[in-house]
Order: sequence, then structure tokens, then C-alpha cells
Amino acid sequence: MLGAIFFENLLLDVRFALRTLRRSPGFTATAILALALGIGANTAIFTVINTVLLQPLSYPHSERIVELLRRFPNGEGGSVSIPKFIVWREQNDVFEASAVYDFAGPGINITGGDRPEQIKGIRASSGYFAVFGAPVATGRTYTEEEDRPLGPKVAVISNGLWKSRFGGDPDVVGKTILLADEPFTIVGVLGPGFSTDPPSDIWLPIQPDPNSHDQAHYLIAAARLRPGVTLEKANAAMKIAGEEFRRKFPGWMDEKETVVARPLRDSVVRDVRLALLVLLGAVAFVLLIACANVANLLLARATLRKREIALRAALGAGRRRIISQLLTESVLLSLGGGALGLVIGYVGVRALLAINPGDIPRIGEHAAAISMDWRVLVFTLLVSAVTGILFGLIPAFSASRTDLSMTLKESGSRSGSGVRQNKARAILVVTEMALALVLVVGAALLIRTFTVMRTVDPGFDPHNILTMQMSLNGARFEKTVGVAAAVRDAERRFAVMPGVQAIAASCELPLEGNIDIPFSIAGRAPTNGPYNGDESWRDVSPEYFDVFRIPLLRGRLFTDADAAAASHILLINRAMANKFWPNGDAIGAQITIGKGLGPEFEEPARQIVGVVGDVKDTGLNHDPVPIMYVPIAQVSDGLMALQNRVLPLQWMIRTNVQPFSISESAQRELRVASGGFPVAHIRSMDQVLVESTARTDFNMTLLTIFAGVALLLAAIGIYGLMAYSVEQRTQEIGIRMALGASAASVRGMVVKQGMILVAVGVIIGAGAAFGLTRFMASLLYGVKAWDPIVMISAAVVLSGVALIATYLPARRASRVDPIVALRYE
Repeated sequence: MLGAIFFENLLLDVRFALRTLRRSPGFTATAILALALGIGANTAIFTVINTVLLQPLSYPHSERIVELLRRFPNGEGGSVSIPKFIVWREQNDVFEASAVYDFAGPGINITGGDRPEQIKGIRASSGYFAVFGAPVATGRTYTEEEDRPLGPKVAVISNGLWKSRFGGDPDVVGKTILLADEPFTIVGVLGPGFSTDPPSDIWLPIQPDPNSHDQAHYLIAAARLRPGVTLEKANAAMKIAGEEFRRKFPGWMDEKETVVARPLRDSVVRDVRLALLVLLGAVAFVLLIACANVANLLLARATLRKREIALRAALGAGRRRIISQLLTESVLLSLGGGALGLVIGYVGVRALLAINPGDIPRIGEHAAAISMDWRVLVFTLLVSAVTGILFGLIPAFSASRTDLSMTLKESGSRSGSGVRQNKARAILVVTEMALALVLVVGAALLIRTFTVMRTVDPGFDPHNILTMQMSLNGARFEKTVGVAAAVRDAERRFAVMPGVQAIAASCELPLEGNIDIPFSIAGRAPTNGPYNGDESWRDVSPEYFDVFRIPLLRGRLFTDADAAAASHILLINRAMANKFWPNGDAIGAQITIGKGLGPEFEEPARQIVGVVGDVKDTGLNHDPVPIMYVPIAQVSDGLMALQNRVLPLQWMIRTNVQPFSISESAQRELRVASGGFPVAHIRSMDQVLVESTARTDFNMTLLTIFAGVALLLAAIGIYGLMAYSVEQRTQEIGIRMALGASAASVRGMVVKQGMILVAVGVIIGAGAAFGLTRFMASLLYGVKAWDPIVMISAAVVLSGVALIATYLPARRASRVDPIVALRYE
């Protein structure tokens, strides 16, 4: 019975609210648009958060998949060595399956046709498919026996490659595919729903040596927990496994190094989680400002409806019934704003991510993975409902406290709004100002970061450089002599190519990471385990420093004479010279690199022959790290073979014309120099530079948009309050002017009233910004979270916008005709 009465009253309230809102289209449209901006911003960010942080990974029972990591007091190491993985696997009974795999770096060349093709590939141990629950469409995955040294050359291909390369041939299993001119037998095709991050078209066995002593860390380790095994139990088991490795291989595990298992999803999103949560906090502020705006509109509207509400009370409507009616109107407004905000948020975030994906994981190419699932719909519905109640409560309670007799005796609807309502509106405006200032400060900090990063000297000249990647698979490039010959051939070909100044090759581009290798300095006692240091290493061809215009500071650069048979040498950068030779000259010092890591790293000691300038290799927002450069022709055969399995060869070409204008001819010449291998991932170095700051740019763009919306809403809020105040005080202003008050003094009075509220909001907002922006510290570069210039500038901008919004109603007040004003009701 009570339920039926409730729903009957609710239906009546909804009908009445719809009629009331239809009679005030201007008010309704303004309120819905303000709410749509706030709810739309929240929907946009939540859509990304839902895809990146909330949705489970696409693998079956993905909550049981963990990544195995090395943990240190100052961070974590995501790569592992083969011996470590073997020990961990043997000493562990909490995993249903475990595997190691590479970073899908170099790509794999399909040859044998008219035009070779580079595809994406992963080399993985046999347990990979069980760890990730890979479905098999036809055939099988490779076995543990096939994943042993000197095992057969077999391959598992993706469903996409099966259809594009083999036309979905049902008899593809058992057929041969030529990879770098070597035949591999296809043993299976994975199901159409299986995708990995990074994506892959083909999987090949790693075939690791179970007795390997190779201590190089270049693989990722993952495992699937047995049903019922908790993360705590897995970590306890990994601690034991880590100590077992320490016992078997003394000296190869840092004293404070431990081993941990972490959910794979956390590993995938760990770099972006903080930024997304900061943005979510920002849009929550935008929504609160929108709520305050609409609440102020409703308070003003409630004053106009005082007689209506008083009449309803006189006819028997109780206070609860009146509050219910007014809240129904608020929720309907909010739902309307939510519906429009859902569209604005979804379309807006897809458009923004398509333009600038911000290097965000799991969103797919061109934001294809961003979807509108039930979580987004429920979130928007809940936000809309809560928002309606939030901004509707103050006006509803205020309107329901109307003095019945006083209201009915008033001669007009504009005779007064009450001290309580004026105070509530003032508090709402102060809140808007404070929240807006926090957002403006946050946006300004990221804009300062953006500006500083654009003025940072990367240590090289990125202009007019074309870059390409090449996967050097196959027997020809198992030894360094084959790679060195291809580089020399390319140098000869490009020396006569119009528009080209220089060409070089390396295992890495600046700004895209480094290989770290430990080393010993002749004549010094070890200080870091058996070594003196563990720093970045890069093999480069002689013209590398000319291509990037990296200056030589002391000594000499590499030449074509620095071949395999010549004395082994290296160059170091200034950061390494300052770190290891702070009071002396590094030229002539002897360094042994990687000795003891495994047979691949065995090589003679090298002599430092030169010191070059620093390059910001790990990012524009990081200080230069020490780097060792070695001639590409002097890399050991074992290390070159290992490098070609995990990394592509990077070609970089300096031009005196627009870089992409030589792309076709460059690809053709490199294909010939390499014996028919294709190139991929063609970019200018300027693009590489922009991509290195993509996430910072994305954060800055979004927060700036949100701060702009907050400024607009705050300006509307202060304008609305002052305009309403002027309207309510028309008679008072008319009396003042009739008694001799000048137009300037009236303007000053109104502006002063508004700017006092602004000042209070700015002071509160400055305090809140000081406390909250510290959570952004890791997103900033070249500016402190409490930067006084940013704080003052943000306060000035907000105050300036508020001054304009306050001046407009003040000017209108100063133009009041006293005769008209005295008759005003």
C-alpha cells in the first residue's frame, strides 16, 4: 500500500516537474548545459579509466596472471634472465604455468615472395600459451620438447595472419613459412579472440638452454596462479625461489634485491594510473562547480516561486512533500544533463584520443578499445542522480522553510530573497572560485611543464632526420661481420644519394630507452658487486654522431678503421666521465664490459678514446644518464645475435631536404644493402621527439580544457549571483541614486561585493591547491608543485575573469533610472 502511494506521488511529481521545466525553457536549457559539461567531463575520464584500470585483461581468468619482477629499494626491474626464470620455475608450486617472452621488439621478416614483409612477433617459452589462456583454432601450440636448444623450427601464427597471408586455409598446419629465408613449420593457429599487448602476428620458441649461465636481463616473466592461490602465498613462494637463486648463483643477485609477483594488469597500467586519477579528481571539481552553478540558479528560481510554494503549503502540502517535488525537478535536470553529457563525453574522449592517444596502454590504435559498456552507463546514471540530489538539496530545504503568512502578504515576487538564501548563494560562489583556482593552478603547472620541455635541449639536433627499423633475423646476421657489411654497404649507397648528408645505424634511438650492462674499470676495486658500475650501452656506426650532431668534447670519434680486427675502443658521454672520473681525464682508461654475464658478453677490454656531449636518452624530463658507445663492427658475435633477437636495427638518415621526400629511395637502398629485408616504423626524429612527450601533452591538454570549463562556469556563477543581487536591490539602488549617489559609486559598490567573494574563494583555493598539487609532482618537470609564479598567475587570471563577470551587472546597476527603480517590484 505504502509502495503504491509512493510511486503514485513520484509519478505526479515527475509530471508536474516536466510541466514546470517546460514553462521555463531558458532556465532548463542553461541548467542542463552546465550539468552536461560537468557530467560529460566525468564520463570522458571514467570511460578511459574503465578501459585502462577497471576492465579485466582480455585473457581468460586474467586475475590469476602475474608478472614476476625483481624489486629493489629504489624501484623494480621488469626484465629477467634465463637462469633466474629457470630457478624460479623449478622452486615454485604455486603456478599452474609460467613463461618468459621477449618485448616483441625487432619484428620478423617474411621472405620468399615478390615483396618481403615485416610482421610483429614474440619469442616465448612453451608455457606462454597456458599462462595467457590462448585458444587454438586449428593445430596446436609448440611443446616443451620443441622449446629446447637445437629444437625444430616451428611457429604458431595469429588468426589475422592466417587469414591475410594464407586466406584462412584449413590445411595450413604443417605448411612452411619462410622467416628471414629460413623455413619454419606452422604447427598451430590461435583463435580469433586472442590479442596481446604488444600485438603479435607470430610466436616462435625461445629454446633456452636449461644449463645457461647467461645473466643478461632481456625477457619478461609471467605466470598463472593455481586456483585458490593468493597473491600473498605466491609472493612467499617467490621469496624462497629468489633465495634459492642467490644460493646457486652467488654474486648475481643484489644484496637488497627480492623477487615479487604482481598482477599483470597492475604492471600494464602502473605508469598511467596516477595521471588518470589526477584527471578524475579534476573533473570531479568541474562537476562540483557545475552543481554550485545550478544550485544558485535554483535558489534564485525558488525566490520567484515563493508564492507558489506558499500556496501549496496553504492547501495542505507538507514540507517533505514540497522537498520531494523540488528534488524531482533537480534530478530530472540532472538526468537531462547526464544524457547530453554521456554523448559529449564519449564523442569528446574518442576524438581527443584519436588525435593524441597520450601513450596510454590498453586503449588500442586510434582509441578503438574505448567502449561504452555497462560500467560507463551505470557510472553516468549514478553521477547524474547523485548530482541532482546534491545541487537540489540546498534550494529544496531553503524553499520549504518559507514563512507562509509573510510570503502571502508580500506585494510582489521580487520583494526579497531572505538573508539565508543570499548567504547560501554567496557560499556556493566562493566554493566555485576555490575549486576553479585549484584546476587553473593544476593546468598552469602542466602548461609550464609543457613549455619547459619544449625548450629543453635534448643534446642532439632532431631536425631533418628520417628513421627506420629493420629486423635482422636469419643466419647472415648471426655474426657481427654480416651486420657491419650491411652498414658499410648502406653508407656507400647513401653517400651518392641526392639530399642525404649522412647515415648511421644503432640498436636504439635517442629518447627510446637503453640497454644497461655492468662494467669494470681497470685498476679499480669493485664497488658494485663484481663491477664498478652498470650503465647504458649502445653500439653505433661511425657517422652516428654526425647524424645527430652530438658534439665531441675530448679525444676522437669512431672511424671506418675501427673494425673488428682493430683495437677495441669506446666513447663515453660527459655524464659518465663526470660520474666515474670526476677529478681526472677518462681518455685512455680501460673498461671491461659485461664480463661474467655469459659467453655472449665475453670480449677484450676497451679503451676510452673520446668523450661526447650528453643526450637526454631516457626522456626530456630526465637528466642525462651515463652512456657507453661502442663501434657496431666491434660487438661480439654472441652479443650481436642476442641483440638481433630482442631489438631491431635502427637506421637514421640526415638529409638536407624534407626527410620523407627520400623515404621511397631510402627503403629501396636499405632493402638491397640488407639482402632483401624490409624496413618498418618510418618516422622523422621530430616525430620521435613529440612521441616522447605524448603523455605529458595529453595530461596538459585535458587539464587545460577542464580548467577552461571551470573558469567559464565560475564566471557564469559570479555573474549570475551579482546580476540577481542587482535585480533584488533595484529599489535600494534607485533610492541611493535619488539621494545623490553617483553611477561610479554604485558600480564600485556592486563590484566590491562580488570581488570580496572572489577574494575569499581565491584564498581558500590557494590553500587547497598548495595541498593538492603535490600529488602531481611526478607529472611535472622544471617547475615545483608550489611554484609561486603559477599560484599568483592563476589567481590573477581567475580574479580577472571574475572582475569582468562582476563588472557587467555593476554597469547595469549604475544605469538604473531612479524614478523607474522606485516603482520596481
